[in-house]
Amino acid sequence: MSQRSTHSFGLTLLLALTALSMLCVGPHFAASAQQQPAAPTAATYVLGPNDRVRVKVYGEPDITGEYEVDTNGQISVPLAGHVGAEGLTTKQLERAISTALAKGIVRDPRVNVEVALYRPYYILGEVKKSGEYPYRLGLTVMDAVATAGGFTYRANENKVYLRRAGAGSEDVFSLDSPVPVFPGDNIRVPERYF
Repeated sequence: MSQRSTHSFGLTLLLALTALSMLCVGPHFAASAQQQPAAPTAATYVLGPNDRVRVKVYGEPDITGEYEVDTNGQISVPLAGHVGAEGLTTKQLERAISTALAKGIVRDPRVNVEVALYRPYYILGEVKKSGEYPYRLGLTVMDAVATAGGFTYRANENKVYLRRAGAGSEDVFSLDSPVPVFPGDNIRVPERYF
C-alpha cells in the first residue's frame, strides 16, 4: 500500500510541477508560440477610425471623393448621410452606401470603394526615429524598424512588444520569424540587458 501511495504522490508532484512550469513560461514564450494572425489584404481589410476611403458613385461626381472614417466609425456621404464603416470591408461598405443612396434620390446607385490611406502604425522604444508612420499592406515588424531608422545600439534585437489596435495589453513576439503589422498597431522595441 505504501508503494502505491508513493507512486500516487510522485505522479501528483509531477503534474503539479508541469502545471507550474507552464505558468512560469511567461508572456514571451506564450505569445511567440501562438499562431500569427494573417496579414490583411485589400479584400479582407476591415475599416476603422482614421482610415481614408475613396468612394466613387458612377454618374454622381458630387458624391465621388475621399472620406475619413471618424472616431464614431462612420463616414459622412452627401445624399447618404452618416454611414457606418467601422468593422466593414470595402465591399460591405459599397453595399451600405448603395443602400443609403437608394433610399434617397439616386436611382440604382453603382458604388465603388477602395482604401485611399490606411490608419498609421506607431513604433517606439529602441529605434532611431520613433513615431507615427503610414501603413502599407504586407508590412512586418522588421520593415517598421527599418522605416524608423533601424535599431539603436541598446536595442534587444530578439523580441518586440506589440499591442494590436483596440487591444488592452501588449504581446511579446520573437523576431526570428516575420511578425505582421496591422494598421493602428503599437510596436515597442525593448532595451537589451547586458
